[in-house]
Amino acid sequence: MSAFEVSWPQQQLEHHFQPARALRCFTHRPHSLHALLENAVAVNPRGTALVCDDTRLSYSELNQRVGQLAAGWLQLGVKPGDRVALLLGNRIEFVLCLLAAARLGAITVPISIREQTPGMHYMLEHCAAVMLVHEATLAAVVPTTDSLPDLHWRVSFDGCAGAQDFDSLLSDQVCETAASVNEEDTAVILYTSGTTGRPKGAMLSHLGILHSCIHYQAGMALGMHDVGLAAVPLSHVTGLVALVTTMLHVAGKLVILPAFKAAAFLQLAQQEAMTYTLMVPAMYNLCLLQPDFTQYDLSHWRIGAYGGAPMPVASIEAMARTLPSLVLMNCYGATETTSPATMMPPGMTALHNDTVGQPLVCTEIKVVDDDGQIVPAGDMGEIWIKGPMVVAGYWNNPEATAKEFVDGYWKSGDMGSLDAQAYVRILDRKKDMLNRGGYKIYCIEVENTLYQHPAVAECAIVAKPCPVLGERVHAFISLRDTASAEELTLFCSTRLSREKVPESFTLSSEPLPRNANGKLMKRLMRETLLETLNT
Repeated sequence: MSAFEVSWPQQQLEHHFQPARALRCFTHRPHSLHALLENAVAVNPRGTALVCDDTRLSYSELNQRVGQLAAGWLQLGVKPGDRVALLLGNRIEFVLCLLAAARLGAITVPISIREQTPGMHYMLEHCAAVMLVHEATLAAVVPTTDSLPDLHWRVSFDGCAGAQDFDSLLSDQVCETAASVNEEDTAVILYTSGTTGRPKGAMLSHLGILHSCIHYQAGMALGMHDVGLAAVPLSHVTGLVALVTTMLHVAGKLVILPAFKAAAFLQLAQQEAMTYTLMVPAMYNLCLLQPDFTQYDLSHWRIGAYGGAPMPVASIEAMARTLPSLVLMNCYGATETTSPATMMPPGMTALHNDTVGQPLVCTEIKVVDDDGQIVPAGDMGEIWIKGPMVVAGYWNNPEATAKEFVDGYWKSGDMGSLDAQAYVRILDRKKDMLNRGGYKIYCIEVENTLYQHPAVAECAIVAKPCPVLGERVHAFISLRDTASAEELTLFCSTRLSREKVPESFTLSSEPLPRNANGKLMKRLMRETLLETLNT
């Protein structure tokens, strides 16, 4: 039971997906991603929909552009169910592509612009993407089309060699009729790193996205007059759902920041009268470090949501002193939960800062032991999550789906507790993972990459504490031959996205410590690293 003092929309029990899951759902809701735009145009046609750099689009103008792009793609041959991959930074075209695909009944596959060629090739091949829309500046890392037989079209900007020009696909015609979709159909595939080192494509449904939008809307009292500022990547579930689709759902204004710099964020927040954002705690800390932070007019800012890591108490207190009307709200979720599973009730952050809030109204959370049995309130176990926003599974990966989903619950891999007041605490990680400024990095993926280097005999990735990002990637490596930290960094940087590349190394010719069972003793390595940092 949640203690939220929120007037949640009416709910009812429904059965969705196969095998059928009994889920608490919002009774009245839009039933597709396209319906969000359709509704926004109906209620706020002249209102500002998107702002990025010098471009501003009203909802009517956004609808027109989406219709033109959808018509252009339709003329090419994009069909319902086709996968359209986006290798785009934070720009208006990201939103246009997302909504054009939705209008055609196609599936959007956003890819991080930090991704390197091997990972990108795997994702494009695995989902059989028919189109890739990419930044011209990233052409060098885009796999060749002859290695991807399903990839029929490459689209880019500014006359990028080997790609069709984006603007040339804005047709003179307008596709006004949306393809028919079932709300359980996949709308977006987001690839998330896995413990095997191969990314898994989480299938975000229309049903899941819409429920997450309503959770944000009601839980944060968002409406048409709100101004959301997207400072996190739109290709991440937070940017995609908490900002793009949620602001679309409430027909508010979304301001897109191409790249986060604290000074630019604060300037834009003041200029556009920002009322709401969701960022990682490191971004708030960087804002507080700005020497002129108190000089900005942030009086409209009322919701400062955060996730991915705890907010330091000192940061909460500093924000409260400077912006007393700002409500800080922790949110906890994952790609597999289509963003939020819990949320801090308004005004409760200071009292429950050691928690990630309470389960949202359509969310079921249970904490279980190794046998899958529920543990007593307050006891630690693995957190399992169920709800209409939890994905049905992983694209073309029945093994991973069977392993990570049980009776409709997603096994989060996070160790935590659920107390008698329904507050959720995250205490540890069952999976070998670290968190760099909100980016979740599975150690095995980095380790598998390092093992490809001929000088690496064995390696282990551990978290290096960081006051700004929370954790950074540190590598312990036993060398069989000579190799420098610089050489290993360069090796990883061509194979991994930037946040996964080790930023520091402990290099030795000695074997790494192992226990009697032969398992690497990462705890001992972490302790050694901490001792080194403290001396």
